[in-house]
Amino acid sequence: MYIDVEPIGFNRGFYTVDVRYFYRVTADAFVGAARPVEICGLCVFDKRVILFGSEGAAKVFSSETVFDGLDNQNLPDSSKPTAVVEAVNPIVLGMKLVDVCECRPCDCELTEIPPCICACFGSDLCFGSEGKRIYVTLGQFSIIRLERDAQLLMPVYDYCMPEKECSCACGEDDPCAIFRHVKFPMEEFFPPNGVTPGTGCCQELKGCCC
Repeated sequence: MYIDVEPIGFNRGFYTVDVRYFYRVTADAFVGAARPVEICGLCVFDKRVILFGSEGAAKVFSSETVFDGLDNQNLPDSSKPTAVVEAVNPIVLGMKLVDVCECRPCDCELTEIPPCICACFGSDLCFGSEGKRIYVTLGQFSIIRLERDAQLLMPVYDYCMPEKECSCACGEDDPCAIFRHVKFPMEEFFPPNGVTPGTGCCQELKGCCC
């Protein structure tokens, strides 16, 4: 799947989202009364939607490391939202076999296939004018949305200790009985909220002055 987001010049805050779906279709080909031969092909579907993504002019920097390069991971698209597409497996609605001469010109000129898509096939894709072609009609359900980072103020509560205990019939020498007397290691699951107040300007922790 290929996704591209571009702003609309005459309507501020709106963006066009161009989505190109790539499908790897597998079918059985029968030649006379022989056993079927499995063939694989590529289906391509383009969809364009216009969504509101608001405006933002802040330049976003990240602490993620970029080796042998400048730290500008988020600079090029910092003012544009991010498009997210959720799609389920398509449904095959129809299929027909036609000659190449019956194809539409735009279908025969489909050559802009990313290398990663071509690598999913065992051999090179055929774009020639010989043989026949299979037209497959697919039904695709998808959700397209724009996402943008925003600062929100939300109420936060302190850590909650589980109060419900698991009851089991165990003897005093049973490992389960010993385990029930072990204190829950809360500090292992949750970081401390802050430094414990001490006297003066510093506090000694394990022999160190912090």
